[in-house]
Amino acid sequence: MTSKRLDFPSAGRNANAIAQVLAAELPAGPCAVLEIASGSGQHGVQFCREIPNISWWPTDLDPAHLNSINAWRVHADLTDRIHVATALDVCAENWRTGQIQKEWPKKFDAVVNINMIHISPWAATLGLMEGAAQVIRPGGVLVLYGPFKKHGKHTAPSNADFDESLKSRNSAWGVRDLDEVAAIARAQGLTLRTEIAMPANNLSLIFARA
Repeated sequence: MTSKRLDFPSAGRNANAIAQVLAAELPAGPCAVLEIASGSGQHGVQFCREIPNISWWPTDLDPAHLNSINAWRVHADLTDRIHVATALDVCAENWRTGQIQKEWPKKFDAVVNINMIHISPWAATLGLMEGAAQVIRPGGVLVLYGPFKKHGKHTAPSNADFDESLKSRNSAWGVRDLDEVAAIARAQGLTLRTEIAMPANNLSLIFARA
């Protein structure tokens, strides 16, 4: 039987660097983390191995990704800390209005979103912010990772090339501007607290909920 576990090379390349950010930014005690657009599920496995105090709640929209996430949690023997993946659309009304799944905690210490907003319509970024503001506890954080423009300009030629490639595949996609992302987050009560330079001209952004 073919394994349902997907292998995304980018997850292997960036997981350690992102784990270091999360270890520094998340609470030291027991910490419930909701991941939006979990992809293959490899990130959650790596993060739980490196950060012993977190419990991970993965989500995705793609059925193949949901199957992969669940296969990875079993393969890694982390079913006690990585929960069964939930189907979630950040543009859906129930997410945007905070009608969370009954099996979820009432509030999360953090929401994590890696490499999604540039390969989805802008409406997905809006929905991400609206829902995250509903499910993060006061003092909790939203963590974004990916490429961003700054003040309307690309931070590296490789990011400009990547942006063109994305738009050629789907005109609604593209590298987002940090100022615009921060503005819509602020409108939902999420304030950009920390900006961290990452490998390959990416950024980790930490938004705090007041």
